Amino acid sequence: MTGRAVLLLIVAIGLPGCLHAAQSAHVEASHAWIRLLPADLPAGGYVNLKNDSPSAVVLVSAHSDTYASVMLHQSSMGPGGQSSMAMIDRLAIPPQGGIDLAPAGYHLMLQRARHPLKPGDTVDITLDFADGSHLPVQFLVRPANTVE
Repeated sequence: MTGRAVLLLIVAIGLPGCLHAAQSAHVEASHAWIRLLPADLPAGGYVNLKNDSPSAVVLVSAHSDTYASVMLHQSSMGPGGQSSMAMIDRLAIPPQGGIDLAPAGYHLMLQRARHPLKPGDTVDITLDFADGSHLPVQFLVRPANTVE
């Protein structure tokens, strides 16, 4: 095979991947922080996610070496002002839009820290998307009385 044929083969194999960039490549994370609660209470992880893609991007999970368990949750208000929280399987970020993981809404539930944390620390959390791509994000640990 000639050098030119090899080059064309490499371009042909790589081109489809370039046409469909990973979902994580279209997501920008900002204002990532963790509300640290006392003792071994679960912490909340919050972040603003912006999708610059022309199609929805789907967040399906997250993981961290710092926490034994990281889950997607949604808090909501029920009848009579009763608040509840439920685990969710996926969170769609709309095309050319964004979604905020924030107190009293969508958030990351962080359980069983593997070592003590204090305000000012940073925690690496990786967001996992439906297409198998990942976005590492650094979260700032803030005190329990932080409202944002």
